[in-house]
Amino acid sequence: MQNFFLYLLALSAGVSVATQQVLNGNLRTALGSPAWAGLVSYAVGLMTMIVAVIALGERTPSWKAVAGVPWYAWSGGVFGAAFILLAILLLPSLGAATLFALVIAGQVLAAVTLDHFGAFGLTPHPISAARLVGAVLLISGVVLIRE
Repeated sequence: MQNFFLYLLALSAGVSVATQQVLNGNLRTALGSPAWAGLVSYAVGLMTMIVAVIALGERTPSWKAVAGVPWYAWSGGVFGAAFILLAILLLPSLGAATLFALVIAGQVLAAVTLDHFGAFGLTPHPISAARLVGAVLLISGVVLIRE
């Protein structure tokens, strides 16, 4: 039952990402700028995370903890910003279904590769025949879902 709840939360995260991009697309149209739409999205996200930190009663990390963070861990926001900007730029041309089919395919291919090599501290999970078949099926789905 716990796994079902976790899967439901993960699906909800996917719904959230897709909805976010459609709303960001609306913001892009209203503001006339993909960069400003992304900035507003991140600013609202920052405010939301501040509320979450306060609501969860999170303590400020110690300087020792901050200093111990690997250099690459600080770059997550760069990838997030690239994703937001690219999604805002591509959504009108590709449509939501095609955009997210391609995004999901890219995520799975990257995740399988990162897992295989144990990149960035992950526990290695070697590529198996089943994972390769899954990736091929996912890419096949991308081809089928295109408009």
